[in-house]
Amino acid sequence: MPRLKQAGREAENPYANQLFDLLFGDRDPIKEPGTATGTPGNWWTVFNIVPDAFAHTTDGFRFYRDESRKIDPKLRELGQTRAGYAVGSQFVFSQHCKASRDVGLTEEQIEAIPNWSVASCFSDVERAVLAYTDALVLERGRVPDALFTTLKQHLSDEEILEFTYITCTYMMHAIMSRALRLEYDDVDERVVEIAAPEGADQDVMSMVDTKED
Repeated sequence: MPRLKQAGREAENPYANQLFDLLFGDRDPIKEPGTATGTPGNWWTVFNIVPDAFAHTTDGFRFYRDESRKIDPKLRELGQTRAGYAVGSQFVFSQHCKASRDVGLTEEQIEAIPNWSVASCFSDVERAVLAYTDALVLERGRVPDALFTTLKQHLSDEEILEFTYITCTYMMHAIMSRALRLEYDDVDERVVEIAAPEGADQDVMSMVDTKED
């Protein structure tokens, strides 16, 4: 379950209700969850507890899909999908694999996003934006001059700004999804201590560990 409460249809929030109609039909989004892509849909209901945050972030979806955008949708989706993978968000990664397919990326390219640096299916500009995505997400914006120079050989300043804004926005979505346990990111922490067998001699185990070190 999400870590925060949820808000469904409310008479005073026609904007959210309109989106719920599109996503859930006539179902109650909390009592009868489930969207067309197979997600529970609780990203929407949790964000809706703060209606202006809900409106603000969904405006961002319209921004990146607007026909006036200069960045190639394929490059945009490479950034969004790689950001989801790099953060470790199953939700953002999975959803944008689907979106990548919709804008024309091949199955080979989508499958190679986790290991793009050793894949041969990407063009020079695609490799540049993937490297830039890693610098934004994994290096927190620490972008080498040589990488940025390569990026500018392929993209205009406007395209770079759009790509940077969209990719960083989806890094935020990926982080929030994991932190709040939304959608496919409602999973337990995997890195935990595994208990030793009952009755195991802890002194012996410590000696073994020391010898291995």
